[in-house]
Amino acid sequence: MIKRLFAITFILCLTNTSQLFAQQAFESGEWFKFRIHYGMFNASYATLEVDEAVINNTPVYHIKGRGKSTGLLGLFFKVDDDYQTYIDKRTGKPYKFIRNINEGGYTKDLVIDFDHNNNKAHVLNRKNREKKSYSVPNNVHDMLSSFYYIRNQINGDKLKPGDEMRVNMFIDDENLDFKLVFLGREVIKTKFGKVATLKFRPYVLAGRVFKEKESLTFWISDDNNKIPVKIEADLAVGSLDADLEAYKGLKHQFSIIMN
Repeated sequence: MIKRLFAITFILCLTNTSQLFAQQAFESGEWFKFRIHYGMFNASYATLEVDEAVINNTPVYHIKGRGKSTGLLGLFFKVDDDYQTYIDKRTGKPYKFIRNINEGGYTKDLVIDFDHNNNKAHVLNRKNREKKSYSVPNNVHDMLSSFYYIRNQINGDKLKPGDEMRVNMFIDDENLDFKLVFLGREVIKTKFGKVATLKFRPYVLAGRVFKEKESLTFWISDDNNKIPVKIEADLAVGSLDADLEAYKGLKHQFSIIMN
């Protein structure tokens, strides 16, 4: 039941795609740390980091997401997750996605190479040395590249409660069409102070992980950074909360309400 919880952290922000990538919200050197609670447990810490790299002579952003279980939960349910994506600096599209996870003995070790010219995803399963190719739609994203794409596309000034957005996403071996609904604006308390946020709800699959299709809610800062500051999820068993714990290397000043 818990084996997919820590992937949730990286499926926070999902929206429709376009051909251009504004690249205004982040830059190389940005780093986030999140504290994740599962019920009464301080279950995990997750980090997200932006670096630079080169793939096929093309400069890209290399984004790394790590998650590890801690405390009492780590004694009987070990989590060690490694997510990486390489995205085009101009379009935001992913070239390569890596998912190497160990969640309570449930493991995956996948490398996905995206061929956007031919609408293909080439998946290498490094556990069994098996390689398969899948057809994907235009402007497809992986679970990590979508997180960074949305931050550069949301225009908070134009959003109205009830607005719906979608994203084409390829995860492991299947294409998924996610719908995201804007719920409104809200000022929330964080360890850094009060923060004006934009509140969203992605519609998720009910059943094995989530109680209902409306069980996941997240808040991002209503400033130029569009930082995810809080996540709440009602699960089939228990609940999951994630909060921003630390940050550095922001491209813009983090807007905090001081009074």
